[in-house]
Amino acid sequence: MFKLSELVRWLGLTEFEILLNLCGLLMFTITLSLKISGALNNIALDVKSDWFAVFSPLFFIDIFNAYFCVIVGIRMYLDSDNKRKALNRFMWSTYFLVLIAIFKYLLCLKLSGKTGLEYSEVFSPIFVLLQLVAVRACQLPNSI
Repeated sequence: MFKLSELVRWLGLTEFEILLNLCGLLMFTITLSLKISGALNNIALDVKSDWFAVFSPLFFIDIFNAYFCVIVGIRMYLDSDNKRKALNRFMWSTYFLVLIAIFKYLLCLKLSGKTGLEYSEVFSPIFVLLQLVAVRACQLPNSI
């Protein structure tokens, strides 16, 4: 298992962002289980539950995470002497959030039947993100 410090370095996320994503994943798991069991249709009487409603906690977490990253990026840029480090962190967070959001959107479209994309095309943002994480992990100094 990875330590929290390793995950923070490799993923480029702070502990708060990881906690935020875990909370969103918990809410998503609850709505997914309600959707699969059919109870979500009974709870929301007039609202037809589609996959975008199920994935909405994850999309909200992406919005909160983007807001947090913009604030941190601006503060790092204004407060630090190393402007390049601030820009690198902001760009990494932007790549991470955009690729994850595109994956979630394509997955919602695929599950709803609104697109004819294959699953390999839907998962392509994740493949790109995994390559970026691998490159980032190789560039970081090895400190055990």
